[in-house]
Amino acid sequence: MTSFRAACVQLRSSDDVADNIRVACALIREAKAQGAGFIATPENTTLMATDGGAKLERAFPERSDPALPVFRALAAELNAWLLIGSLAIKVSDTKTANRSYLIDPKGAVAARYDKIHLFDVDLPSGETYRESATVAGGRRAVVADLPWGKVGLTVCYDLRFPQLYRTLAQAGAFMLSVPSAFTETTGKAHWHVLLRARAIENGAFVIAPAQGGTHTNGRKTYGHSLIVAPWGEVLAEAGSEPGVIVADIDPALAADARARVPNLEHDRPFEAP
Repeated sequence: MTSFRAACVQLRSSDDVADNIRVACALIREAKAQGAGFIATPENTTLMATDGGAKLERAFPERSDPALPVFRALAAELNAWLLIGSLAIKVSDTKTANRSYLIDPKGAVAARYDKIHLFDVDLPSGETYRESATVAGGRRAVVADLPWGKVGLTVCYDLRFPQLYRTLAQAGAFMLSVPSAFTETTGKAHWHVLLRARAIENGAFVIAPAQGGTHTNGRKTYGHSLIVAPWGEVLAEAGSEPGVIVADIDPALAADARARVPNLEHDRPFEAP
């Protein structure tokens, strides 16, 4: 249970896949240069399309996705654990999976997670999102082994479903990843409080790399990538610009928080109203 340095790469991805890969790789290298052994990128790392249909047109099946081999080679070159927050992976003629990849320091895919909860919402600002129209929701929670303990994988809108995080924590995850592309509207209102709540509720570190700023298609994302400690302290925070934040992670602090407030052991059955 040794300490390590974690990094969040904050991006402002566009619909230019090749350029997004180039920018992400440069910032991943920067994170490694700052001593990070675990480096996470946001949701939609390589493609922020105008809508789900445009994303579907630009997506590839996993076997032919152009980004995954690049990131696998980079993880091996840097000898680092790399969490690619999500790629749009084509799983049928009409659907993609919003898929997160954990890549080990040898370049092997250690875990895959398909976003379970899909963002279908009409916001007061007039923004409308129907992720389920072109995305197939995942069905399985995922916990993966790291050298320092277990990490639970989630993506963006999952953040609003605390039962998922409790399941991951009770399965042994001391750290929870939340790569995101929160809208500016919902981010200003809820981003910090939800991430800190998930950390406190579960006595877990939260690693939340984000998209940030005004994208070329006009979409505005909130940014403010965060690394949160198990007691709820914000260890590192970005602004709205692309870049890197880092924090030192001591897994023993998760065990300490859970000993101080052992709520993960205190679930009781109850009848619904």
